[in-house]
Amino acid sequence: MTSRRVSRLNSLLKEVISEVIRRDLHHSLDNSEMMTITSVEITSDLSFAKVFVSLIGDERAKEKLCNDLNEMAGQIGRAAFRKVVMRTFPKLHFCIDEGLEKQLRICDILTEVLPKEHDEPSEDKSD
Repeated sequence: MTSRRVSRLNSLLKEVISEVIRRDLHHSLDNSEMMTITSVEITSDLSFAKVFVSLIGDERAKEKLCNDLNEMAGQIGRAAFRKVVMRTFPKLHFCIDEGLEKQLRICDILTEVLPKEHDEPSEDKSD
């Protein structure tokens, strides 16, 4: 399967799974309003899809959300399958996306390490 098609399927699944969770299952999940699906990685044989989610909160809340999503993966997959035209729908596995937190940590480290630039008032040179 071409990488372009896999990329399009990843994007489509991201949108559809987000919609299913937001519209159909939001009442069943704690913190679902604070959750974002950041990406989906489907295997080349279309049998499995890893769904990365991001959540603002502590580690316990993230772990609980991930466990809840994995317990509901079959239900989410069935609801999403009705909205997507595919011969078979991949088995979903939800993971916490640590990318945003890593970027924030890197920014914090860079802020500490790099010298701070002080804004000095510029002199008016229009004399």
